[in-house]
Amino acid sequence: MLRIAVPNKGALADPASQMLVEAGYRQRTDSRELVLLDADNDTEFFFLRPRDIAVYVGSGQLDVGITGEDLLLDSGAPAEPIMPLGFAGSTFRFAAMPGTASSAADLAGKRIATAYPGVVDAYLARQGIEATVIRLDGAVETSVRLGVADAIADVVSTGTTLRNAGLAIFGEPLLTSEAVLIQRAGVEKPARVEQLVRRLQGVIIARQYVLMDYDIPNDLVEKAVAITPGIESPTVSPLHERGWSAVRSMVPSKETNAVMDELWELGARGILVTTIHACRL
Repeated sequence: MLRIAVPNKGALADPASQMLVEAGYRQRTDSRELVLLDADNDTEFFFLRPRDIAVYVGSGQLDVGITGEDLLLDSGAPAEPIMPLGFAGSTFRFAAMPGTASSAADLAGKRIATAYPGVVDAYLARQGIEATVIRLDGAVETSVRLGVADAIADVVSTGTTLRNAGLAIFGEPLLTSEAVLIQRAGVEKPARVEQLVRRLQGVIIARQYVLMDYDIPNDLVEKAVAITPGIESPTVSPLHERGWSAVRSMVPSKETNAVMDELWELGARGILVTTIHACRL
């Protein structure tokens, strides 16, 4: 039986469960449920705190888990990413009072407050910078004003919260992170994990593409196919009306409307777009 750790709450929880549903796995309907058996897939799900998932997987108690790359690094657990999952992206940056630091090198000998000491320690070690890392839970932006730290390291989206606290971002990002599927370090993936990976890859690709169908005069098929080349090659079928063909192709979802405009101007008609729920390529 495959044993999978899934985030119980937070920004990772809903997207992780939704991706598993789209991959064909059963997920809980009651948030109080902490263990779920999916008998059809011979899989058991354990809903855990995102920060704890890497520890359980690294210990070998669970086969794989979904957590943030930042949380994996911060845990120090003997676990490693199998594949990125394309959601819950985040960027870690340094911030301090304006004019007090311009690069990470300026942090030497300083105090850095963060909720992710493992991430910061790893970065400082790579850069050869000696500084004191102070672990705080929750919001860390007030630590500089209260004299607990000289700088902070935190997840930054727009930077508005830091600016409101009187801080300025400086230096390069410490880490860019997203949700990842992880396993214990140094072990081979069993067949059931390989199957899980294929299913998740199918969901990721399906989210990136749509299926486009359209009718096109035969003498314009080659030009139309150049606009919608698909993954390998489009499907082209003759229509009942002579001189016309039906074309079906996968198109990047972000380009949908631009491609439709180009096809229409070329002479295509009956252009339809369909969402793809899952695929195997």
